[in-house]
Amino acid sequence: MARAILIVLDSVGCGGARDAHLYGDEGADTLGHIAQACADGRGDRADLRKGPLKLPNLVRLGLAHACEASTGKPLAGIVKPAAPKGQYGYGVEISQGKDTPSGHWEIAGCPVPFQWGYFTALENSFPPDLVAAMVKQGALPGILGNKHASGTAIIDELGEEHIRSGKPICYTSVDSVLQIAAHEELFGLERLYELCRKTRLLVDPLKIGRVIARPFLGTAEDGFKRTGNRKDFAIPPPDETLLDRLAAQGRTVITVGKIGDIFAHRATGEEIKPFGNAAMFEAALEALERLPDRGFCFVNLVDFDSEYGHRRDVPGYAAALEAFDAALPRLEAGLRPGDIAMITADHGNDPTWPGTDHTREHTPILAFGPKLAPGPIGRRESFSDIAATLGTWLGIGAVGPGRPW
Repeated sequence: MARAILIVLDSVGCGGARDAHLYGDEGADTLGHIAQACADGRGDRADLRKGPLKLPNLVRLGLAHACEASTGKPLAGIVKPAAPKGQYGYGVEISQGKDTPSGHWEIAGCPVPFQWGYFTALENSFPPDLVAAMVKQGALPGILGNKHASGTAIIDELGEEHIRSGKPICYTSVDSVLQIAAHEELFGLERLYELCRKTRLLVDPLKIGRVIARPFLGTAEDGFKRTGNRKDFAIPPPDETLLDRLAAQGRTVITVGKIGDIFAHRATGEEIKPFGNAAMFEAALEALERLPDRGFCFVNLVDFDSEYGHRRDVPGYAAALEAFDAALPRLEAGLRPGDIAMITADHGNDPTWPGTDHTREHTPILAFGPKLAPGPIGRRESFSDIAATLGTWLGIGAVGPGRPW
């Protein structure tokens, strides 16, 4: 009987989006620019990695072919095999935006039918009435930040003042998001979560996609570091997703990483949320081992985005890709005869691009399994083609507006 596992490599885009200019991202290409940087020696870091990007397993499955189909350019320093062993192509996002909920919902068969709300002002980003309501409902002495910022930079900038004043650090970006950072011990983790829950209700009328709790630890003297207790409070998808259809038919669903948060914990089954790509991949392998027939495992590996893309860290991003690639044969070995595995992304986050935000890009799509015939799947006109294909494979019918391949 068929089972399926879908792994989203968060932000691992492959360039080429025709509407990228609308987002200020014309020419952005996460995988292409990482490969070029590594080929040029700009991806080297002592005791981490060196030389051209090495992704033999992903390339064997068709990654280089998918990237070249998307952009018309080969991946620098990588030799394509004559005949990839997997199905390969790329997806075009039809939802507006370039954020996590849009990408994941569309992957699951539910493109976003509305325009997200954004906090566009770089300084004093949040409306005064929203700030006043947060302060009142959270019994806060005030807030810090209130601007567009990198999460790690603003914690370094305001962490000491946060500890002294008790005011949480609130910031945003070009994405539809309001992030709240606070010291996990001194402010309190549950207090932070409760503040985010209340803020979630306050920003619902503004159609803000996510309120994100960003706990951290440390001191000004020793430095601050975000912990693994991040939690996203998202709007639920506006229509049926692949997860909903599976749940309605009594199928087993296991979600790994922040999938539960992204889908507002609707039809996300057993949720497993370890910290870090390596731990999440191990959890995915363990979930696959016990996944029953006709079950589905949905995985997000967030480090590519949160640790390396936003921080514009080319060597770190390259090393993370190589680590995933090295582990990939273990996933292949865990597949049973009727299984299908897919690898894709939800948006781009080109670490060579100006700024610190996501980039509007196509996303690679790789599919493989013991009985899956390899070959090109071409340009998919919506990420929803993934849900349509998986739904068909699992025998519940195509979900959403996509077309199965």
